[in-house]
Amino acid sequence: MKAIVTGGAGFIGSNFLQMVCGTYPEDSWICLDALTYAGTTASLASLANCRNFRFVKGDITDRAFVHELFASEAPDVVIHFAAETHVDRSLIDPFVFERTNVGGTITLLEEARIAGVQRFHQISTDEVYGDLPLERPDLFFTESSPLRPSSPYSASKASADLFVHAYGRSHGLPVTISRCSNNFGPWSFPEKLIPLTAIRALSNKSIPIYGTGLNTRDWLFVSDHCRAIDCIVRHGTPGEIYNVCSGRDRSNLEVVGEILDLLHKPRSLITLVADRPGHDKRYAMSAEKLSKTLGWEPQVPFEEGLRATLRWYVQNRAWWEPLLKGEFREYFASHYSDSEGFDL
Repeated sequence: MKAIVTGGAGFIGSNFLQMVCGTYPEDSWICLDALTYAGTTASLASLANCRNFRFVKGDITDRAFVHELFASEAPDVVIHFAAETHVDRSLIDPFVFERTNVGGTITLLEEARIAGVQRFHQISTDEVYGDLPLERPDLFFTESSPLRPSSPYSASKASADLFVHAYGRSHGLPVTISRCSNNFGPWSFPEKLIPLTAIRALSNKSIPIYGTGLNTRDWLFVSDHCRAIDCIVRHGTPGEIYNVCSGRDRSNLEVVGEILDLLHKPRSLITLVADRPGHDKRYAMSAEKLSKTLGWEPQVPFEEGLRATLRWYVQNRAWWEPLLKGEFREYFASHYSDSEGFDL
């Protein structure tokens, strides 16, 4: 099998490539990434000498480039991670999300159709479903739940999902979609909650949390998500959607508190800041379909995964410290400009 993996230099994509390149040495893995602010080849350094891996720098919105790549490589599979993913950034500039997440996906779908790709897998998010009330812990989204995105980011991902479905229906392209909950683990960009909290706590800096901090998310260790993607790509039914989650949601306050405890830092570092516009209350899905049809189950408990993640950030300053400079420093300073003391 020859696969093009878009966004493979990002958080989940790099973890996925590290898993499959070693697991399937007989397959060929081509990483296509534009290396925007959240992608770095440093996350792929362990694959430098792998004979079945190749990195290609390119933009998925550049149709001429994508066409040439697909024509020359003739991939069997496309696994589409590439996306703008940060909700806060989508509130500031929604157009880049429309360009990459919608336009880029359409470009890939069209070239996959022309190339006769045998499977196109779309990595999506639980955020396309919208949110659930905090006072109803008995409610969970399923694959048949309506799409009710709350942010420009989730709206762009919902739009991309609909285009994927349309190409399956209209052109017979063998497509699958997975919608995952919040991932955590090594190589996650510092703007996300868990790495941002860990990095700031290590420097004894205050931790910004939106609103009351009671908003809840389902947290899935990245290796469990990667196993699910591999399972769906190889054994999933074309045309189907699969939710991927741990089945256990936690409040942001709870997550940050656990990080501070594990790092032996005081919870007094927590500082509540003005809430995000349209902030979703609770994300919670059921992964029963994936479990019953394909036999996937999460293997890494949250506490175990969190300890491993924090250990990785403590031991890999050389990876994340360069990312705190330049663009990210400017974004962080601008985003928290109304909150005293949130310099990096």
